[in-house]
Amino acid sequence: MTPDAPETEVVSQWRVACDGGKGLGHPRVWLSVDRDKGFVECGYCDKRFVHRDFADKIPG
Repeated sequence: MTPDAPETEVVSQWRVACDGGKGLGHPRVWLSVDRDKGFVECGYCDKRFVHRDFADKIPG
């Protein structure tokens, strides 16, 4: 059985917060989207935040 791929969210801000969502989650952390790469991944849950300006350029 393969694990589910981490969640991806398209955002309009360059600074985002992640708390792991529903369930147990994790401590809230603030992340800055890399302005060259267009995304940042949460170190706790691996959720990927993609800035809307890069949404069509970054695979899944």
